[in-house]
Order: sequence, then structure tokens, then C-alpha cells
Amino acid sequence: MSQTRAKERLASMLPQPPRIGSLWKRIAANKWLYLLALPGVLYFVLFRYTPMWGLLIAFQKYNAALGFLGSEWIGLKNFTDFFSSPDFTNLFRNTFILAIYNLFFFFPLPIVLALMLNSVRSYRYKRIVQTVTYMPHFLSWVIIASICQVMFTTEGGIINDIIFALSGKKLDFLTNPRFFRGMITGQVIWRETGWGTIIFLAALSGVDPQLYDAAHVDGANGWQRLWSITLPAIFGTIITMLILRLGHFLDTGFSQIFLMVNPLNRDVGEVFDTYIYRQGIKEYSKLSYTTAVGMFKSVVGLALVFCADRIAKKSGSSGIL
Repeated sequence: MSQTRAKERLASMLPQPPRIGSLWKRIAANKWLYLLALPGVLYFVLFRYTPMWGLLIAFQKYNAALGFLGSEWIGLKNFTDFFSSPDFTNLFRNTFILAIYNLFFFFPLPIVLALMLNSVRSYRYKRIVQTVTYMPHFLSWVIIASICQVMFTTEGGIINDIIFALSGKKLDFLTNPRFFRGMITGQVIWRETGWGTIIFLAALSGVDPQLYDAAHVDGANGWQRLWSITLPAIFGTIITMLILRLGHFLDTGFSQIFLMVNPLNRDVGEVFDTYIYRQGIKEYSKLSYTTAVGMFKSVVGLALVFCADRIAKKSGSSGIL
């Protein structure tokens, strides 16, 4: 008898699968929350998951007249053609270097700016700086590229006029491959640094002010409070944003690169995104081939997310997976 009771007690302690009736009762009880989430769910289903059906053509010799199921299956031929192509090495190098530039030169700046804004005592001045640094985010890449071309052109550009007044010569910023990567990274920094501070400022707002008061009483200076309180408080947010950033590591941005690249700097400016457009739409209509290229980018991003998450968890962070 005692064994039966022990088994019943143990079974009651184990998690039980939800009953259908109770599930629908919870949905009915929280119907407005589910209704609020419905647009977001529909967005991801329609525009994120449903289009993944199109990845099938990466393994086909796709013919629009025959459709997905009627086209010839060729396995991994599109991938092998891409990896053996003479363009692959140059594309991977250009995309990788731009991604490294963005990771090392752009990613830390929103954190630094957020820390600087967090230390500002004047609320009015802080809001003015935030507004000014946010504004470039709302400009399209077309406007930003146009501004750069007007400012850096050798024919009347203000930057080259200043350089000419100081040194007696002009620099071809827009056509010289040496300046392309720096200009692309500079545009990203100018446009996105202020916007990127939002999530870090939100994380900093959750730090208990009493911790700073206690550290000040103990004699800690500003740098010591920064390293001992502020940075540990937002370390989890930094790791999360870094992992998410690695998921888009090879996404250098089509619009920006497309607007800035030209025949003279194409050797360093051609990346996966512009290559997909040129091969798949503009010139050769290689839909299956370019789908394979895009799938390769996604697989690399997914692998980087898993690796970064595993490293973060081993270092003591919670990660995202």
C-alpha cells in the first residue's frame, strides 16, 4: 500500500502535459494578449517561414514554367559550381573584410556612446545629443550615398577642396579601391551608432543607483565604478547583441554597397549581396545558382550563432539559445 502511495505521489510531482480543455481555457482567458501577438505571428509566418519553400530551387535547375516540383533536381551542383568559381575567393574576402570592419570598428561604438550618455547629468543636454545621433538612422542609403558623393568628389567636393588647400592635391575617394572599405564603414558608423545606443541605454536604466552611491562611499572613482558596476550590468546585453550580430555577419547591406560600387572599385566592393543581384536578376537570371549563394550565407550565419552561443555559455553568460 505504501509503495502505491509513493508512486502516486511521485507521479503527481512530475510535470503533466496540459489537457486540451485547460489549454483552450488559458487561451480564452488571455485572448487579448494572443490577439495582440497575432500580427507579429502572421508576419513571421508569411514573410519569414513561407518563403523558405523557395530554397528548394538551390538544389534544382529551376524552370519557372515547370515550377518547384517539375524542375530538374541536380543536388549540390549549384553549390559546387559556386565554390569552384573564380569569383568565390574574391567575394568571400571582400565580404569578410567588410564584416570584420563593422564588427571591430562599429559594434563597440554604440556601447561607448551609451556609457558616455549615461554619465551625463544634464537631462536636456542628454536628450539633444540622443536626438542628433538618432537622426541619421532615418535617412535612406540613397541620401547618404548622395551626400558622400557630393562631399568627396574631386570636382567641387568640400573634403577635396580642403585637402587641396592644405596639400595642393586631391584624392579620388570614390574611385580608388584603397578608400572604399573605410568609406563604407564610416557610413555605417555615422548612420547607426546613435540608433544602436537605444538598447544599451535601456539596459543601463536598470542598474540600481544605490550601487553607485555605495561604491562612491567606499572611495571608488569613476573608472572603477564603470568596470565594477556598469559593464557587468550590461554584459549580458552586449553578449546577446554580439551573437545576433554574428547571425548577420555576411550581410554587408545590398543598398549601401550597390550605390557606392563602380567599375573602378569593384574588385574590393563586390560582395555576396551585389553578386546575387548581378548574377540572378540583372545579367544572367541564374535563380537557382544565386539561391545557393544566399543559402550559403545563411548557413554561415547560423553556424556562427551556434558557435558564439556555445562560447558565451562556457564563459558564464546565458546566451540566447
